[in-house]
Amino acid sequence: MARIILLGTPEFAIPIFERVAAEHTVLGVITQPDQAVGRNRRQLVMPPAKQWALAQGVNVYQPQRLRRATALLESLRAQSPDVLVLAAYGQILREPWLTLAPYGCVGVHASLLPALRGAAPIAHAILNGLRETGISLMRTDLGMDTGPVIAQKALLIRGDDTTLTLTGRLAHLAADLLSEVLPDYLADRIQPQPQDDALVTLAPPLTHAQGEIDWQRPADEIDRQVRALYPWPGAWTRYNGVVVKIHSASYSEVTADAVPGTVTLRAGAMLVATGVGSLILRSVQPAGKRVMSAIDYANGQRGLVGNRLG
Repeated sequence: MARIILLGTPEFAIPIFERVAAEHTVLGVITQPDQAVGRNRRQLVMPPAKQWALAQGVNVYQPQRLRRATALLESLRAQSPDVLVLAAYGQILREPWLTLAPYGCVGVHASLLPALRGAAPIAHAILNGLRETGISLMRTDLGMDTGPVIAQKALLIRGDDTTLTLTGRLAHLAADLLSEVLPDYLADRIQPQPQDDALVTLAPPLTHAQGEIDWQRPADEIDRQVRALYPWPGAWTRYNGVVVKIHSASYSEVTADAVPGTVTLRAGAMLVATGVGSLILRSVQPAGKRVMSAIDYANGQRGLVGNRLG
């Protein structure tokens, strides 16, 4: 049973933390500070990792800047950790944190490295139309997802996966892989292997602008855009100057005889013509309104059918 410090912030980290806590001794959880939300940003929301730690009775630490948290570093060093496990923490680890424990820091990354290094590997896997992605465990170094790989496991991407659903499946895969591999790594039975820099692809952070739909593109690409950007930042278009988020859609290879962006109703569904094929909208959210079915939205917008979005 190893002595482990956990670093992570979002829901993705929770299945991993739960498995580690069931099999090892958790000395503490390091996570991001509470986030100010709401009107005037007066309400503080705890990150999921903090909520989990408090529920488990585990010490939780929230340094604003980890590299400046020297007192915390020395306090944790005195507890003789064997290894750190990092899963979507949100701050880059530097020395002396990387060598705080004898086995360094095992980083969990949601791609098959060296593919999709960066902050948004799950969304980019869907955006790029990949058939599979996976989990990589690496010994974290000073680079961005550049450390030598300890182990990997692949996962097929389903045709209806969103970033939300794929994130959940990958988190559980990561928990399984870490449980399987960590004992051998800590017993020196696994030698981490360097990544092949010739095969590197990148997955930079998403932006709101990436959500704007270009109806000239093929329907299958727009479908991937909708799924990859759900739940954040969301795919969107405009009608009469109002932003409309597309929460759920699917595509048809049947090309509508209309200019891309044109709305039609067919068999009780709202269709939008694209460059190739048609996009079938399922649920939408006009700015300032609730999420609603696309057909309800279409029925409530006089003149929408036959007009263009965008």
